[in-house]
Amino acid sequence: MTKKFVLACFIFAILIFILLVIFLSVFEYRPSTIESVSVDNCGKSKLLIHTEYSALSWNIGYGSLGKNDDFFMSGGKNVSLSKKSLQNNLDGIYKRLGEFNADINLIQEVDFKSSRTWKINIVEKISDVLAQPFVFASNYKCLFVPYPIPPIGNINSGLATFSDFETAEAFRYSLPVPFKWPVRLANLKRCLLVSRIPVYDGENISKKELVIVNLHLEAFDDGTAKREQTKVLVDFMNSEFAKGNYVIAGGDFNQSFPNSKVYPTTEQDDWVPGKLESSDLDSGWAFYFDDSLPTCRSTCAPYVGDRAEKKDWQYYVIDGFIASPNVQVNCVKVLDEDFEFSDHNPILFKFVLK
Repeated sequence: MTKKFVLACFIFAILIFILLVIFLSVFEYRPSTIESVSVDNCGKSKLLIHTEYSALSWNIGYGSLGKNDDFFMSGGKNVSLSKKSLQNNLDGIYKRLGEFNADINLIQEVDFKSSRTWKINIVEKISDVLAQPFVFASNYKCLFVPYPIPPIGNINSGLATFSDFETAEAFRYSLPVPFKWPVRLANLKRCLLVSRIPVYDGENISKKELVIVNLHLEAFDDGTAKREQTKVLVDFMNSEFAKGNYVIAGGDFNQSFPNSKVYPTTEQDDWVPGKLESSDLDSGWAFYFDDSLPTCRSTCAPYVGDRAEKKDWQYYVIDGFIASPNVQVNCVKVLDEDFEFSDHNPILFKFVLK
């Protein structure tokens, strides 16, 4: 192999890299600070005060982080699954969601025809299974994600909220992005998915709304972005409560809750969540979580074998809810799926609007 050939290969690789960066820069996903989300297909059921309802939050790991799977960003190897393995996880998720039968379902890491999930429209499939209309907001959208090897490819993933309640409006609220150019080009652009549901007193509509916030805050940052995103969330909730509205936020906070159980670190290089503080919320507000079981497990390796059976694993409690003072919370419970179909367990939340 001649020096000229090696040099030519090197120059060619540099040109390909430059062209890729230009391509991604031109077609970068640049959402506005606030964007309206279509509610054309939303439900017609009335949401009543003084009536108990249920909400479920579940990060489904785009159907690719079941018990047999790991994740390359956490020290594992997995980028995408075979179609058969993916479908096995998805079928389990669909079945369990149908059995949970929650009135409102807040789903995170749900793909909309992405390469890594074989172009399956997971959002619409869940909607069909639940017989609930949905609103969807992207938080990871890129024509081609060039890493790792094999690359992730085309992706459109985000947050989806499913319910049969009448929904007046829905919006995507952008959150602070910690990544700079060019890393930002093929990375997540986190957001809040906000649904505004009219509230009825019997047959009469009230002046209040239930504001439902579906969220998935930053994961792989130094902690600064998590704090900034949490502040945006709390400020938004406070502003809605000041208008007289009911507010419920649920999802994957990627942070542990105040005074919640902290599972011991099993490996020195394990991912460590941020930490929410009681002082983050004003008086009367509260975090609602269940730490009797973990809500998330490490994805450094598949969840099988002796370690999993002995529970010698890195666990976290990072999924839960926040509710405004005018919401009566009757139950918050981790549903023990033992991470069969996702690296997160679902969280059930029962509430009454006072």
